[in-house]
Amino acid sequence: MKITGSDIHLLTVFNSVVRNGGFSAAQVELGLSQPTISNHITALEERLGVRLCQRGRRGFMLTEKGQMVHRIGEALLDSLDEHSTQLAELKGNLVGRLKIAVVDATTTDRNFKLPLAIKRFTEAAPAVRIDLVISEPQEILHGILDGSQHIGIGSFDNVSNGLRLTDLYEETHALYCADTHSLFNAPAETITDDTLARQVWVHRGYWNKQRRKTLNLSDRDLFVHEIEAQLMLVLSGAYIGLLPLHLAAILEEQGRLRRLPKNQADYTCTMQIVTRSGTTPKVNEVFMSILKEVYGERYIAR
Repeated sequence: MKITGSDIHLLTVFNSVVRNGGFSAAQVELGLSQPTISNHITALEERLGVRLCQRGRRGFMLTEKGQMVHRIGEALLDSLDEHSTQLAELKGNLVGRLKIAVVDATTTDRNFKLPLAIKRFTEAAPAVRIDLVISEPQEILHGILDGSQHIGIGSFDNVSNGLRLTDLYEETHALYCADTHSLFNAPAETITDDTLARQVWVHRGYWNKQRRKTLNLSDRDLFVHEIEAQLMLVLSGAYIGLLPLHLAAILEEQGRLRRLPKNQADYTCTMQIVTRSGTTPKVNEVFMSILKEVYGERYIAR
C-alpha cells in the first residue's frame, strides 16, 4: 500500500495509544476525545485490514499484528523526524528533535552537567524539541543503535560496534546500610569481608557477569534495575547495597544511612556519553559541542 498523509496521522494516534497504554491515557497527549481516538484506530484497522488491538472490560491489549504495525509505525515516524531535520538543516535551521537517554539517580551529582548543557542548547537552538528519558544502560545502548535515541549518558559495560564513547567524569560507589540494619551501630573493626558476605544484598541487575564476580552472591540477594529502587531497599534495613556517594550523602547526613568500612566491593565507574558512529546530524553535533564546552578538559572522546 502507498502511505499517505492520512496514514501517518492515524499511525501517530495509534503510536500514542500504545505508548500510553490505552485510549483514555492518550487523550491528554493527543488533545482528542476518547470516541475520536477510537474512531481513528478503527479507521486505521479498516485501512490495513487487520485487527490492531482488543479493547473493552479487560483493558487495552495489542494483537500480534498490532504489535507489528506499532513497530513499523514507530520506525516510519522516527524516519520522518530524522529526514525532516535533515531537510531543515539544508537551510541552516536547527529544528526537529534531540532524543537523550540518561541513567537514573544522576541529578544529585555535581559533576552531572546535563542541565547546564540543555540550557545552553535551548538558547542556541530554541526550535529543537528535547525528549529526555531515564533508562537502564543496556536499553540506552539499544536505543542508540536502533536510532530511537540520539545521545545516551551513563556507565556502560558492554558496548557494541557502531557506537562511539566519550568519557566525562568518574562516579564513586560505596557500600551502605540503613539505620535499622544490624550493622549500623557495629564497630568498624568488627565489619570484615566475611561479615559483609553473610549479609543480604541488593544488586543492580544490569551489571555484567565480570562485575558480578567481585560480589558475594547468595540465593537471598535481590536484583533491581534502578538505583532509586536499590536505595529504597537499602533504606528498608533488610539489605545492604552499593550506592553512589553523591546520592547517599544527604541521607548519611540525616543519620538514615551508614557508609560501611571500605571493602573490596567499593568501586568507581566512568560516566560516559554514547552516540552512533559515523555521520552526525547537525542538531546532535551542536549539542555534543556544548557538552564538550561545559566539561572542558574532562571531555575525552575515544
